[in-house]
Amino acid sequence: MWVEIICGLIIYRLFRRFFYDDDLLDVETTDSDSLFSVAARLEKLYGGKAYVGLRIPDADSGSRQTIDMVLVTKGEAVVISIQNLSGFVSIDGDGSWVSAGRSSHKTDRRPDPVAEVKRQVAILESYLEQRGAPLPEGYLSYRVICPNPNFRTMYADHFPPEVLTYDQWLQLKPEPKSLFSGWIKGAFRGGKKEMQESMHQNLNFIIATAPTWDRLELKGDKYLLGEFLEFKGKHDDVQSLKNIRRSKINRLVIQKTSMFGLAHSKLQVLYSPRDYRNEGASASEWNEATVRSSTEVVFQLQESTKVRKFKLSSVSSMSLSA
Repeated sequence: MWVEIICGLIIYRLFRRFFYDDDLLDVETTDSDSLFSVAARLEKLYGGKAYVGLRIPDADSGSRQTIDMVLVTKGEAVVISIQNLSGFVSIDGDGSWVSAGRSSHKTDRRPDPVAEVKRQVAILESYLEQRGAPLPEGYLSYRVICPNPNFRTMYADHFPPEVLTYDQWLQLKPEPKSLFSGWIKGAFRGGKKEMQESMHQNLNFIIATAPTWDRLELKGDKYLLGEFLEFKGKHDDVQSLKNIRRSKINRLVIQKTSMFGLAHSKLQVLYSPRDYRNEGASASEWNEATVRSSTEVVFQLQESTKVRKFKLSSVSSMSLSA
């Protein structure tokens, strides 16, 4: 019997090694997944463009302020903080949020998200003004969204109107593009006119070219935000990828594997040159490199000291911020 068990474990490990990537299996649902899920739904509901993972320079602190998301539609923009909390959540006397799991005595306390996102609005307004896009007073609004299905409120009436709890998030409905209603309209009452088309385009351009966290998209629609550090692997593979630097490249895409036996599988890496004049390169401008599928991306997770390595075979694409 022990022989059968040992043989079974060996076969399982071999199967797992060749057909699944351990680095991909180790990645659980992250806060980054929630960001992109919320962004996709907001774009579907209200149109416009949701910019995720911004790192806006803060002149006062001399550092970069992380902003989860900015939704830009015709005539309005909303700075959004995503609170992926689960369990029972309440607001303390100092405005901080306290969450406690249903089956655990552990609590999670974090500073007032509403006060924090309000401060982010001021930082973004200052940044836009410095880049030549001053906005009318009150044009930028803010919201806090709690998209975790396990989010539960304690004393729901204590939560300010800028907060969308999970139940409220579920109840959002698509709105006609020509009308401003629902939760977006609530932030822009008072006769605000649509900004001119040129101003709208300028705002989109500036936010689209603002610093962001690097983005790693893994197979299975998993997203990670952080900082790309380097490639690891055989010398000739690393040399083939030496031109992929953030000063020159803004995006790379991993093509399907060409199989020449499991030990010699290859990947095609397509990468486009960075061009600040438009949103991306044409198909003719993409460059190509062929490397072993065992080549790794070294990636440091957002606002963390944790460094991870991912085989290129588990990566769909990577975007690099300037």
